[in-house]
Amino acid sequence: MHKHVEWDDPGRNSVLEHFANQPEQLDEPRPGDILSARYQGAIVRVKVEAWVDGTSIGEVAALIAADNGRRMKSHGKLALGDTVRLPDACRALEPEPSAPEDDRE
Repeated sequence: MHKHVEWDDPGRNSVLEHFANQPEQLDEPRPGDILSARYQGAIVRVKVEAWVDGTSIGEVAALIAADNGRRMKSHGKLALGDTVRLPDACRALEPEPSAPEDDRE
């Protein structure tokens, strides 16, 4: 059974938006691929088991706090190992790492 998830809007990090001008470079996910999305501000990595009609089905492989990169076992109602459905429209690019404290002004 899949856990229903209300994914965050990927906004400027949208995979579909990123490849809008080069759709030939965006392959459909295959089993074993790792995809990223956002859920309640956290980064979620999903290991794909299947892809059906624009939606990946897979297991939550990682939950990462966006502000400090800390790994979590659960976040909100989502936990490592949960099976979820991730629509292509909700896929997100990984955020760039934050600059070290010493480099900030």
